Amino acid sequence: MRLKDKVALVTGGGSGIGHATAVLFAAQGAKVVVSDLNEANALETVAEIKAAEGDATALTGDVSINVDAEAMVKGTVETYGGLDAVVNCAGVIADKALPKGASPEAVWDRVMEVNLKGTYLVTWHAVRTMEESGGGSIINIASINGLVGYPIGLGGGFDAYVPSKGGVVQFTKNLAIDYGKKNIRVNCICPGHIDTNLIREFLDNPERREWLEQRYPMGRVGRPEEIAYAALFLASDESSFVTGAPLIVDGGYTAQ
Repeated sequence: MRLKDKVALVTGGGSGIGHATAVLFAAQGAKVVVSDLNEANALETVAEIKAAEGDATALTGDVSINVDAEAMVKGTVETYGGLDAVVNCAGVIADKALPKGASPEAVWDRVMEVNLKGTYLVTWHAVRTMEESGGGSIINIASINGLVGYPIGLGGGFDAYVPSKGGVVQFTKNLAIDYGKKNIRVNCICPGHIDTNLIREFLDNPERREWLEQRYPMGRVGRPEEIAYAALFLASDESSFVTGAPLIVDGGYTAQ
């Protein structure tokens, strides 16, 4: 088992990439705290892990609220006695950030709060715990849209998602430089489009799905477990000399 006896906190662990990551980490021997804004989703992930004889517990909270972010880290340490890895999966896209009719400013603020500020806050508290214990691994879920813009015609010019993920990439690099000598590795994963509920409406339209898949050299979008395996590598001791890296997992999209 690649994460035997390690303790991991996965935010956004109730669905999508976070769910797949929590399940995989537990299968690889980690004790996992599944954090999510949606308590029912978090409990479902925990139930799935326990059904497979893994060790997990659920915590509910909003990563964009400092006291909640702190509680996630403290709750992990109180439950399992330490913290070895954090996977910041909690995230939103502009279309689902707020109810329809919200102002562009409100949508911008909410996307930034969750995607960038939430990653910052959880990491802020996690790093202090890792410093005391001698090290750890921070894994931030960024995006290829933190590296490149949307394709022409997709209407991404004012989309807050792109700059929010670009901020995650730069935050990752900056933190890695500062904490490398403290044995805290900080990396991010830049997925391509992944088949999750975040883009379900887009993918359920056959014409739009085909349009998107044609832009990938591999001819398809990704699966959540494919990102989870990248996170597994970064959480494990196999990546002991990897820090400050944006790990691109995108079926060749950004190679073009």
